[in-house]
Parts: sequence; structure tokens; C-alpha cells
Amino acid sequence: MKERTTQLLYAYWNEVRGERVAPRRFDIEPSRITGLLPDTFILERASRDDYQFRLAGTRVCEQFGREFRGSNILDLFGQADREALERVLESICKEGSVGVVSLEAADRTGRSAKLEMLLLPLVHSGLEIGRVLGSIAAQESPAWLAHQPIVTQRLRTFNLIWPDGRPHAVLARSDRQAPFVKEPRHTRTVRSNRRSFRVYEGGLSNDVPPNSNKT
Repeated sequence: MKERTTQLLYAYWNEVRGERVAPRRFDIEPSRITGLLPDTFILERASRDDYQFRLAGTRVCEQFGREFRGSNILDLFGQADREALERVLESICKEGSVGVVSLEAADRTGRSAKLEMLLLPLVHSGLEIGRVLGSIAAQESPAWLAHQPIVTQRLRTFNLIWPDGRPHAVLARSDRQAPFVKEPRHTRTVRSNRRSFRVYEGGLSNDVPPNSNKT
């Protein structure tokens, strides 16, 4: 997690989560993250390949030049990227992981910008994770991003993080929420469709080389 928006939203989510796999949707208080709201969004999991925007911040919509509410986030990407992001979202909803995704975006003239997207699990009803709290933040935001909409975007790298140290089936953990444990921390790299997934077990790493898993 490189961007301050990403770090702050994760810290707030993790505080609210406590010892649970994920906080409930209505545990999130917008008043506590007012400064982050323009860069945040909430997705609803309708099916494995359909994650619809329930809400999207003003800056997110302005940067992409469109209103996202009701649209499927997977439709923003080409087939290979779509399948990769689908697997990331499936892990978030089934195992309670956190996703950190690096994007490369461009305007109509080909000018590019690097974005960081955070994806956090939320329990909506019952014991299932049916919502995803997210944010999109630009790295070294170029001047054009405030005036020209993004028209293309592709996924560059994917990180999966389990804040309490390891993946678990969400339902299997519903009666015995494991405490947050920073150690031990291990990493492994999974390659799929010529892309690299860096998997963190046991928390965040702030010292990952910026291009260590770039494809």
C-alpha cells in the first residue's frame, strides 16, 4: 500500500473490524472518513462475475468521466484483466482477504497515470461477505487527470493480504473469529495468465520493491 488514501482507509477498516473477519456494512461511519469519501466506492456482489457499484465517490466518477452506480466493475476491463480481478474479488468474499491492485490508466491522447485500488470485505447480512469497500487513488497525480477522463485501464499487479495471517473460509470462522496477529508474516507469489499475484499472510508490508512483481 503506497498511497495515503489506501493506507488511511485500510487503517480505519481494520480498526472497525477488530477481531472479526470483516466489519459489517453498517459499521462503516462515513463521518469518520469524510476526507476519503470522494475516492471511495462500495460494490455489491450479485454473482461471481457481477460486482455492481452501489456508491462511487465524486472524484472516482470525475476521473473516469462517468457515473458508476449500477454498473459492474468487471466491465471496465478486457477479458484477461477481468478474469484476474474476478479471482481477486472471489478471494475477498470467500476468504476475507484484502486486495491491493495497481492499475495503469490513460486518456484519449495516450497520456498515462498509475492508480492504486484497495478492496476491503464487508459483511452485509447474515454471515456472508456481500459488499466490498474500495478506493482508487492516483500515484503522483498528473495534471491532465483533473481535466481529461480516463478511457482505458489495465491491471498491472495484484496483492492479496490476510490481516490475521492466513486465509479461512468465512463461514467456518463465523463462530470463532481469530484475533488480529501481525506475526508470522510470509509471502508467496502466484502466477496466472502472465500476471503476478503477491500473497501476504499476516499483515502489510511497506517495504515491497515497487517493481518486484510488475509484468
